[in-house]
Amino acid sequence: MLGGSAALLGLGAFLYLASPGQASVAPSPGSSRAPAPPPLVPGPGAPSPATTRVAPSPAVPVPPLPGGPGASEAGEGELEALAASLRERYGAKLKEPAIQVRMLEELMRYFSERFPDRWEQELLAFLKKRFPELYEELAATLRNRIDYEKWVKDNHAYLRGLSPQERRNAMWDARHRLFGKDAAERIWASERKNQALGDALVALDGMQGANVEQKLSAYKQRLQDVYGEQAAAYMGRHPQELMDRFMDLPSIQQELTAMAPERRLESLRAIRQEMGLEEEALQRWEALDRVRDERWEVGARYTAERDALSRQLSGAALETQLQALRARYFPSEADVIAQEEASGLFRFAQPRHWGRN
Repeated sequence: MLGGSAALLGLGAFLYLASPGQASVAPSPGSSRAPAPPPLVPGPGAPSPATTRVAPSPAVPVPPLPGGPGASEAGEGELEALAASLRERYGAKLKEPAIQVRMLEELMRYFSERFPDRWEQELLAFLKKRFPELYEELAATLRNRIDYEKWVKDNHAYLRGLSPQERRNAMWDARHRLFGKDAAERIWASERKNQALGDALVALDGMQGANVEQKLSAYKQRLQDVYGEQAAAYMGRHPQELMDRFMDLPSIQQELTAMAPERRLESLRAIRQEMGLEEEALQRWEALDRVRDERWEVGARYTAERDALSRQLSGAALETQLQALRARYFPSEADVIAQEEASGLFRFAQPRHWGRN
């Protein structure tokens, strides 16, 4: 069963199995080792792949379990240490379905490394001996986890043929059926919230007649609606991500583009301030915005002169003039820009993305 994980990896974020920044490692060609399972439970704050275009910060790596990869057998001492480590990290919350799945996925990786052909039996034996009070519950969750992975693999082609909303509905139907509605909602609670926020951003982008300030106010209200009492803490942990998702909206970029430079700087500062950035950070951002603005202004002048030369000259004569032009505008980067342009990349022909470049 665990061998199906490799096929799941081909689905990528499309099927929401692996959280951004995390990936299972497929075995090398010819290896008999079973691949590690892709995680079902995304890390805190992971955005829904269906609604964000910018990757969040890399996931924090899970501390290695006792007995590194490559061990062919697990001794009693090692298993005792493993159980103690798991109880220390998860024990207080092991009645929570999402925590159970997270721990079981660690154990799936651990036992598939050591017992590729009988990892499930060994894992169940470990649970029965080290977690007897929760054995039935953990064993059932493990079976649901394996069955869900198999369902996704078996329905790969079908899911790819659905619209995003149909695919989402099919995934949730399967989760509810296999895990039970309450457990599934708790396991994928962060995805629900991220999806709700993504839907809110789509709605905000389409708000007719609303300016940046009004959309920002509506965005903050939606954050409060989605995260409730945890909204302030969530914003405190993810200010950059939340700010980027808002400023990436096409309607926000369009309005920022239409503003006068000083008005745009004020608007960018207001967005960042509302997202919880402190004064020191606001000042750093404003300084960076001004540096970027100046650089783009220089780039526009350079591009205009370059285009004029290209219309007048060609061949070696053109290249000689372009070398002098690049050296005049960009003394420390002239060679790099020349290499970029030789490869067909003209950096100042790229779209300006406020808050990004």
